[in-house]
Amino acid sequence: MARLKVGIVFGGSSEEHAVSVKSAQEVARNLDTEKYQPFFVGITKDGAWRLCDGPGQDWENGDCRPVVLSPDRSVHGLLVLEQGQYRSVRLDVVLPVLHGTLGEDGATQGLLELSGIPYVGCDVQSSALCMDKSLAYVVARSAGIATPDFWTVTGDETIDPGRLTYPVFVKPARSGSSFGVSKVCRPEDLATAVESARRYDTKVLIEAAVVGSEVGCAILGNDPDLIVGEVDRIALSHGFFRIHQEEQPENGSENSTPVVPADIPTEKRSLVQETAKAVYRALGCRGLSRVDMFLKEDGEVVLNEVNTLPGMTSYSRYPRMMAAAGLPLSEVIDRTLSLALTGKLR
Repeated sequence: MARLKVGIVFGGSSEEHAVSVKSAQEVARNLDTEKYQPFFVGITKDGAWRLCDGPGQDWENGDCRPVVLSPDRSVHGLLVLEQGQYRSVRLDVVLPVLHGTLGEDGATQGLLELSGIPYVGCDVQSSALCMDKSLAYVVARSAGIATPDFWTVTGDETIDPGRLTYPVFVKPARSGSSFGVSKVCRPEDLATAVESARRYDTKVLIEAAVVGSEVGCAILGNDPDLIVGEVDRIALSHGFFRIHQEEQPENGSENSTPVVPADIPTEKRSLVQETAKAVYRALGCRGLSRVDMFLKEDGEVVLNEVNTLPGMTSYSRYPRMMAAAGLPLSEVIDRTLSLALTGKLR
């Protein structure tokens, strides 16, 4: 039986480039190559697309050829430049292993929609919606899901520091991970935090701090057929949760450890999982996502954010939560590819 041809796209020009490469390395290690024939497409930090042998640490200096994903549906795949001529490679499905801007915000998904190639993960609409935390909050609230109190600052707009109750968190509204995020405890520090967030996005989100445990839930599937992973809880050593070090994001967090399964009561675990599913459905997610939440002392679950292409590195939360529920990464990859191709969990 012929192997299915899978385009694995990684890298990208966002601040999460290095994390994406590490995620792709784990995907490569866990892909069933008896069933799937991988075509690794690396995107450089400058945005150049290259067909390469694999996502090794030095992949850009290996045997790479210029490649584009054709928006022409008759091609249904890649155009590879070799010896001055383009040859086409037909793909059956694409697995984006991209994080952050231009990978997780609907841009890549739009190109894949034009190409007509099935792909893993959320569609254009839900990708864009989940990437914009303020819009995600509006939709979640309309579905009866609790969110932090929040304010947005766009363009050259300013906000009166005196109208806020501190502490607050200031973050780019449409950026990945903890890049550009600040905790502000004094009014006089607000302007500096807003400028820091503007390095990553012109739209800035200011959130009221939520007192509670940071918990998460991995979800796989298309509504109504959903699989939920074990809930995790973030144990902090100091400061606020940063999933990556900003200087070396590929090395993971320096101030937190995920506890999987979360050390919370069974009824709270079930509530977190049900809330995660409600968020997933309200925001139109499909394929897979990681829903991050707060669990308050009074038992209320509050949405934090949704990651539509969660990290797949050795330290990432999504594969750990799924593994704890009995689904190793190889099985997660297989099921997401099956979902992309058939729309159903096998």
